[in-house]
Amino acid sequence: MLIIGIAGGTGCGKTTVVNQIIEKLPNQEVGVLSQDSYYNDLSHLSLENRRKTNFDHPSSIDFSLLVTHLKLLKSGRSIEQPEYSFLECNRTNNTFTKHPTKVLIVEGILIMSNPELRPLFDIKIFVHADTDERLIRRLKRDINERGWNLDETLEKYQTVIKPMHNQFIEPAKEFADIIIPNNTYNTVAVEIVKSIINEKLAESS
Repeated sequence: MLIIGIAGGTGCGKTTVVNQIIEKLPNQEVGVLSQDSYYNDLSHLSLENRRKTNFDHPSSIDFSLLVTHLKLLKSGRSIEQPEYSFLECNRTNNTFTKHPTKVLIVEGILIMSNPELRPLFDIKIFVHADTDERLIRRLKRDINERGWNLDETLEKYQTVIKPMHNQFIEPAKEFADIIIPNNTYNTVAVEIVKSIINEKLAESS
């Protein structure tokens, strides 16, 4: 199994890069695992207190479970991936069965900040985007999809998201093998990653 880690700040366009990489690849041979599924279970807190949680700090992630699941998949075993609700700011009671694939893409803002997780990635990619662009994308997403209002999102960005980005996410860029500027004119890095994946698939067939 070839495991690719894709990190970058909130709203940097990781999902877009993931989709660019996996398009035209056989669905049954490429899987995607999101860090967001591994936020800690906060069932013991009220929704009001869950919304106050710092979800941009590494302590908000159950890295132990994520590491365990990656090792199981790499060994050829299936896992039960948690389901996370951004509206409830918590895991649901549901899980998704995920089977091993020849290529697995793991994406999330904090995946390169964890020293136990980094060695499991065969390729580490950091997606870079302009700060203003990231803020606009985060505003749209939190308001339209996650039930936050404008003032809440702006305050959260200033007091939590930006400081956590500077402390944990941006420094992790030094661990990346490839840095992809997320703009419409950059295709070389994505094509390189696609070539590596295709070579891996060819070797396995």
